[in-house]
Amino acid sequence: MLPWIFLFLAITFEVAATSFLKLSHGWTKLGPSLWAVVFFPMSTIVYALALKKIDISLAYAIWSGVGTAAMVFVGATFFGETISPSKLLFISFIVVGIVGLRFFGGT
Repeated sequence: MLPWIFLFLAITFEVAATSFLKLSHGWTKLGPSLWAVVFFPMSTIVYALALKKIDISLAYAIWSGVGTAAMVFVGATFFGETISPSKLLFISFIVVGIVGLRFFGGT
């Protein structure tokens, strides 16, 4: 169970880092830039701990897919981005793929 918690934390830190990267406006705003610099390594460190017990192919698919879906939500909620029906459709394909990998393709 602990490796899955690490993976969830890695995704959370990555989403936070990417959000602060957006807020940094190309590294021109100090506060958000510093948060991005803090959260990116934290994500990588916790991800490495998850990889001790989770297959890398499965972990990476989940990390990138859930992170992508989360960023769609963050973009819409905090940055005013639109979510079109086609965007929702294709994000749902990612989620279905992750679920399939988790239950049929990994350990």
